[in-house]
Amino acid sequence: MVFRRRKKRTILEWLYPRGGWFRAGSYIWHRLTRLPDPPHRIARGVWAGVFISFTPLFGFHFFGAALLAWIMRGNFLAAILATFFGNPITFPLIAFGSVKLGHLLLGTGREAVPPSEILSAFAFAGGEVWNNILAIFTSDVAKWSHLAHFYYGLFKPYLVGGLLPGIVAATLCYYISLPMIAAYQALRQKRRRARAEKLRSLAAQRLRAKAAADDDRADDDRAGET
Repeated sequence: MVFRRRKKRTILEWLYPRGGWFRAGSYIWHRLTRLPDPPHRIARGVWAGVFISFTPLFGFHFFGAALLAWIMRGNFLAAILATFFGNPITFPLIAFGSVKLGHLLLGTGREAVPPSEILSAFAFAGGEVWNNILAIFTSDVAKWSHLAHFYYGLFKPYLVGGLLPGIVAATLCYYISLPMIAAYQALRQKRRRARAEKLRSLAAQRLRAKAAADDDRADDDRAGET
């Protein structure tokens, strides 16, 4: 295929992209600032994407961010790009803090769960859900006991505990990105106007030069006739 990568990404590249996370973040920022939409709509999309990153809806962050952006009348692409806030570096911190805060708010006090166990539990639960779906069409028996334990032990605390940090982080990103996007767009418009003015000036100079050359040729023709 034309757009297929010549070299497949390794697991290390997914955890640490080429050029580093700074370069990847810079790319996301430039994409956000170049979106053809008013700054407030882009900032709303950023809010939606960052907030969704604090939810345990793994595999549905893009869809959830786009849906929330639609509800908020924000920019869809900005929302999808802002889900980059949740990445292999921040996810363990988000998961650990959200689950711990969720248990505290729900009153289901228990020992802190390491981030690695949280993420592996989500992966195991996803496999269980898929197996139960396949059991509808096969002779296998669906098993829900593990999923019930997962729901009350991790998913629900994660969902509840991620709301407040998600709102705080999303709101901070909104108010930080809004003036920066507005300033960047104003600078781009200023540069475009300056470039357009320069092109008009060059075009006018060419026209004047051409008119002067035509006048000189006309004078030469009249002088030759006399």
